[in-house]
Amino acid sequence: MLDADLRPNAANHRPLTPVQFLERAAAVHPRRLAIVHGRLRRDWGEVGQRCRRLASALRGRGLGAGDVVAVMLPNVPAMVEAHFGIPMAGMVLNTLNTRLDPEALAYMLHHGGARAVLCDPEFAAVMRQAVDLAVTQGLARPLLVDVAETEFDAGGASLGGIEYEALLAEGDPLEMPPGVDDEWASIALNYTSGTTGKPKGVVYSHRGAHLNAVSNVLEWDMPQHPVYLWTLPMFHCNGWCFPWTIAARAGVNVCLRRVDAAAILGLIREHRVTHYCGAPIVHGMLVNAPAELKAGIAHQVRAMVAGAAPPAALIEGLESMGFDLTHVYGLTEVYGPAAVCVKQQEWESLPLSERARLNARQGVRYHLQDGATVRDPDTLQEVPHDGQTMGEVMFQGNIMMKGYLGDPKACEAAFRGGWFHTGDLAVVDPDGYIKIKDRSKDIIISGGENISSIEVEDVLYRHPAVMVAAVVARPDPKWGETPCAFIELKAGASATQEEIIAFCKQHLAAFKAPRQVVFGELPKTSTGKIQKFVLRERAHSRDAIDV
Repeated sequence: MLDADLRPNAANHRPLTPVQFLERAAAVHPRRLAIVHGRLRRDWGEVGQRCRRLASALRGRGLGAGDVVAVMLPNVPAMVEAHFGIPMAGMVLNTLNTRLDPEALAYMLHHGGARAVLCDPEFAAVMRQAVDLAVTQGLARPLLVDVAETEFDAGGASLGGIEYEALLAEGDPLEMPPGVDDEWASIALNYTSGTTGKPKGVVYSHRGAHLNAVSNVLEWDMPQHPVYLWTLPMFHCNGWCFPWTIAARAGVNVCLRRVDAAAILGLIREHRVTHYCGAPIVHGMLVNAPAELKAGIAHQVRAMVAGAAPPAALIEGLESMGFDLTHVYGLTEVYGPAAVCVKQQEWESLPLSERARLNARQGVRYHLQDGATVRDPDTLQEVPHDGQTMGEVMFQGNIMMKGYLGDPKACEAAFRGGWFHTGDLAVVDPDGYIKIKDRSKDIIISGGENISSIEVEDVLYRHPAVMVAAVVARPDPKWGETPCAFIELKAGASATQEEIIAFCKQHLAAFKAPRQVVFGELPKTSTGKIQKFVLRERAHSRDAIDV
């Protein structure tokens, strides 16, 4: 062999990690603006120092490589810093959904074995309950860190731990953290509803995060120094890897505590935001905002949407604002987006309705993803590209989770045959673009959030009047989908829609509760299995509204 005597060494082989992007930005562009939050401004040199302080301080507190650090934060500067300071110390970042209830959060803390918890005051009361509950379940009490807001009144309380700035003061900004010597090392832990009620812990590697961050640059043809607005929660798939992407381009992170049309449009105008991401509801909010809020935005803005396909009215509305929309598709297991509907030049001259139809497809694989395909779930044969034959969407490549934490059976099922099985049913058009026809049967995607129908059903069955319950997705013009519950009551029992919804909100995060409850006998097979496909048809029809 030509290269038989050539081997990887320190000079020619280094593990891939997105932490490298911060190190370069801080070294090459130390005075360039990195973070904007209200009146706060930080450059890349300062962000680099603060992240090294965070890594140093956590190590000084006894945490080591592989330890999980959970964060309960909105899109504030500390959340950006957590995406670098924690992994550069060799630790694993676990971003928690700020909309969840204490029981779900406690499960994640215990299951992931969190050694430290960083929390914003707004969520301190919920997180205090979650930590206490996780400790009763066997978690060793973690280091608690209060991340106080200096620019905005976050309200809420305190975890009673060390203050974030005080923790950073314990760290050495000149200390070079150990980093990682293996790109397969875990960088992040993200929980997803999956297809069962129990959340699954999706583990990301440094390699996968690095590659998807670079792929984001390629898909958007992102120039140096973009101005990125944080409308997408960073707790969701690590913000689709964009914290690392923006560092790679030495861009500006414009932080946004909560989604609000006036705030978003004001920041876009003030800072000349060039890029933002979000679920369809966010883009729709901007399109439907009063004209006076949109005034003064004369530059082009690049927007990225995932979830429900963008309708013609949304595309037209964004175009009229000077916004260019890119449609992507993915899941938590593939670091957020791993497929994109690449626009072809010939589409530009087509009528809006036809462009909307083409842009509504999930498209083709990301640049650095090896494969996105539709296959027969049993034979694993690829379906014909005829726009008719249904199969399951499958991914293969480097933009892929390491697996589900502590769940080898789920890993085996997910990776069967050398492909990741998404559970989404789709066709492939003659041009090779994937088009989803049906979502995974047990998942409802509402406003970009996954809701497990089984989890909601488990709560419904705890109601004393409920005999049989089934939950399916129902189309919603604002949220894309919302839960619709079909219920058979016990003989002699009674309940109202309002009572059932209120009961669910007592035991679930409010966004998971059904928006509609339909009472009556549920359709079943001869063996007693509920025919959910019939319920889906009802939920998609007007009949469900009027029952």
